[in-house]
Amino acid sequence: MKIGDKIRFLSEVGGGVVTGFQGKDIVLVRDEDGFDIPMAIRECVVIETDDYNIAKVNTGERNPRSGSYGSGFTGGGQPSGRFRSEKPDTYVHAFDDDEDDKPVTFRPRPLERREGEKLNVHLAFVPMNPKEMTTTSFESYLVNDSNYYLSVLYMSTSGSNWQARFQGVIEPNTKLFVEEFDRGMLNDMEKVCVQCLAYKQDKPFMLKPAVSVELRIDTVKFYKLHTFQTNDFFEEEAMIYDVVKDDVPARQVFVNAQQMQEALMKKTADERRPQPARKSMQDKSLIEVDLHIHELLDNTNGLSNSDMLEVQLKEFHRVMEEQSKRKGQKIVFIHGKGEGVLRNALIKELKHKYKNCTYQDASFQEYGYGATLVTVR
Repeated sequence: MKIGDKIRFLSEVGGGVVTGFQGKDIVLVRDEDGFDIPMAIRECVVIETDDYNIAKVNTGERNPRSGSYGSGFTGGGQPSGRFRSEKPDTYVHAFDDDEDDKPVTFRPRPLERREGEKLNVHLAFVPMNPKEMTTTSFESYLVNDSNYYLSVLYMSTSGSNWQARFQGVIEPNTKLFVEEFDRGMLNDMEKVCVQCLAYKQDKPFMLKPAVSVELRIDTVKFYKLHTFQTNDFFEEEAMIYDVVKDDVPARQVFVNAQQMQEALMKKTADERRPQPARKSMQDKSLIEVDLHIHELLDNTNGLSNSDMLEVQLKEFHRVMEEQSKRKGQKIVFIHGKGEGVLRNALIKELKHKYKNCTYQDASFQEYGYGATLVTVR
């Protein structure tokens, strides 16, 4: 098989002309559209040989055109190679063996969209088995919904530092698989960061600023099927976080219950009305957190009691971490009476991890026997 030979594919429809070789096992075949297709040599058969690849070696007679001997050209003006033969009237192959080592130089340009000039980058999570949400593993992807190449670094927190989880280049208008993980890795993914630099290759482009976006991943959502929704990027339902939206880096806004309550209850002086004395004595900073498992998860099929307790404690820790530095903050954790397993677990955590907090049974009139009041000191 030589450069210029016409070949046909054995295992699929098509063929073309040999334009080069990549290593010892791959041949480059140019189809009728002008594309160089890499194909295994064993999957090709020669149907027509190009005689121009076989040249008659110069016999040593004077070449009337060049005025030299051994010019290395055939009568048709085609170069026969960088060699000569001492035997007259013999035929040798004219292509250079170095062709096998030449890399593929053809790369199709990425497709571009008119709306793709604005940078849109997303972090996506896809369950591998949505029918088994309590046990399934997940895949994470970075989605580049723009006409730019992206040089990306994806990180998660490791204590007070950061740890790289992926780095690479994402081509325009593509999604790139990052990693597969199970539920045991969720604790390491509560806070992640995506940094990216956008550019185009071999053509001018509008300058985009470098991006560094920190995201807080709500790991409780990985237990809820409805948080994975239909989208434009995957055939499967996925949970998608915006990193950049229309050239604007995403910024998550975290508003706790106290701030929301204060904003709703704030009034101007002329709008205030007299309130009953008993109502003015109420504590406006009180936060209620319902830890009943049906309030945290849509479906508990397949979950053991220890699994459900882990989800409830995760929500408890999330709230405590947000409120532990707010002196005077009061939090009511509604856990129900039951057998007291959850209540005892909360008290154990309060004694060992949140020593700056006091706790007591919440108002029986309001919550019965199934709630604990925590006060931050």
